[in-house]
Amino acid sequence: MQKLIEKSGVGRAIHHQRNAAEKNGIELTDNINDADIVHINTVFPKSAILALRAHIRNIPVIYHAHSTREDFKNSYIGSNLFANAFGKWLKFCYSLGDVIVTPTEYSKQLLMSYGIKKRIEAVSNGIDLNYYNREKTNAENFRKKYGYSDDDKIIMSVGLTIERKGVCDFVELAKRMPQYKFIWFGETNLNTVPLNVRKVVETKLPNLCFAGYASKDDLKEAYAACDLFLFMSKEETEGIVVLEALAMKTPVLLRDIPVYSDWLKKDRDVYKADSIDEFETEIKQIIAGEKPDITENGYSVAKQREIYKIGNKLKKIYNDTINNYAAVHKLNGVKLAGNNDKL
Repeated sequence: MQKLIEKSGVGRAIHHQRNAAEKNGIELTDNINDADIVHINTVFPKSAILALRAHIRNIPVIYHAHSTREDFKNSYIGSNLFANAFGKWLKFCYSLGDVIVTPTEYSKQLLMSYGIKKRIEAVSNGIDLNYYNREKTNAENFRKKYGYSDDDKIIMSVGLTIERKGVCDFVELAKRMPQYKFIWFGETNLNTVPLNVRKVVETKLPNLCFAGYASKDDLKEAYAACDLFLFMSKEETEGIVVLEALAMKTPVLLRDIPVYSDWLKKDRDVYKADSIDEFETEIKQIIAGEKPDITENGYSVAKQREIYKIGNKLKKIYNDTINNYAAVHKLNGVKLAGNNDKL
């Protein structure tokens, strides 16, 4: 169901995995009959069925946990009402994996709190530093396309236009600071979000632009051209767009939430804030150059999550899973499917 998730972080993560696999010589197939191991990223009913089909064929399963009960809340109409039921469904799906992979230690701890007993590995979604390269990007194209002058101070964000991503606070800051230009990339069907969020997204301000979905080429130019990447999400399992901004050496201001606590340090790698008032103060100081430039430190964090390194970690997990699965099932006299020497 790639088309359904193409514009989401999960869709981006799948592209990252394919890139990481190719860079590490891992052969990919979309045909389960050719697979040595199955890697699933979504929690649709078809995803669970695929995991069950793999087990019937004695093929080990990696289940990638991008979604949590916590990030399902404050997203769509009725999401809070069904959050507990969704959490139970997630536990069922993820438990179908022989190994579960999730982007951060924070999301790993959340999964463990659900009572999931399977092995869980924290592996970043990764970032392609060859592609996200400020020096190879024409930032002027972005300002020309959106009608910004060289003197305009631009604050950008990326994400679905839902409450959890901080879109309401983003618009409030645009109202408070008309001296800056605010632009948001990403979109959501407004019929699926609460009325208050719909009204916020439909706000008309001379310094505010909801630019809709943008290609990765357009986003790369935006990262290079803007003065600040503002990500006010209230819950994440990692945040691929944060890695993109760090890789592009763009100043980053985040909401201070637990997912970043162990790998993005405040005022060392990124700037952080909690309240609207604090965000406003931080923005003014960053734009005015009153805070130190820490973009090189942020870039160092991105380098630790370079896509080849992530692919190498996944390759090890694949091999370990295949070998462990083989050891267990050979003891039980079960013949394994697939050609297990590919990896």
